[in-house]
Amino acid sequence: MASRPYEFGGHISTELRINDRIRVPEVRLVGPNGETVGIVPTDQALKLAQEADLDLVEIAPMGKPPVCKLMDYGKFKYENAQKAREARRNQTNVIIKEMKLRPKIDAHDYETKKGHVVRFLKAGDKVKITIMFRGREQHRPELGYRLLQKLAEDVQELGFVESNPKQDGRNMTMVIGPHKKKAEAKAEVKAAKEERRAEREAEAALDAAAQAERVAQKPAAQKKERGRSENLDPEIDA
Repeated sequence: MASRPYEFGGHISTELRINDRIRVPEVRLVGPNGETVGIVPTDQALKLAQEADLDLVEIAPMGKPPVCKLMDYGKFKYENAQKAREARRNQTNVIIKEMKLRPKIDAHDYETKKGHVVRFLKAGDKVKITIMFRGREQHRPELGYRLLQKLAEDVQELGFVESNPKQDGRNMTMVIGPHKKKAEAKAEVKAAKEERRAEREAEAALDAAAQAERVAQKPAAQKKERGRSENLDPEIDA
């Protein structure tokens, strides 16, 4: 029976070696607060870890000797997992919005389109501006170039020209990138929403206080005192 050839490229563990799994005779030891202890026998390092109720963790296996640190390995793994989760949460996919304009766009339509570009940049998105030429307009590319330049100048506080204007068949395109990253823009939008909510709650509290004050100052309705009825029958003694 032919022997099975040896397979290279097997799974490589990324787990750090800890405690009894550390087989080297000596290690360069680092204390729990980052202080350097020095080169000590591995048995002594393990004893120090047990006395401190910590783990001996090999953090630099390629060192000569390997570097080990005294730490709470369970806590270390938990904190690293939390950091990785937070990093994934903050990752955002790059979204490119597109806005199409005609080279002879009127002022009202231009302001509307510019408003959309401003909104996209404030949200941290890139914007691809496309100038669409028709008929004889294709022979006047300077119209599209000037329009793109004007738009870039109008929104320069929010974004910058990431890709200069270039002709692409019947179209001319330019990409404007935001000054702020997506995560920063989201944080600002969230902060603005919370601020508006706090203002509404404060206004509601003021209105409720004013209403309560008006009710307290309003005089109580006085009951009309009912007088004795006069006896109109002279035959009946009072």
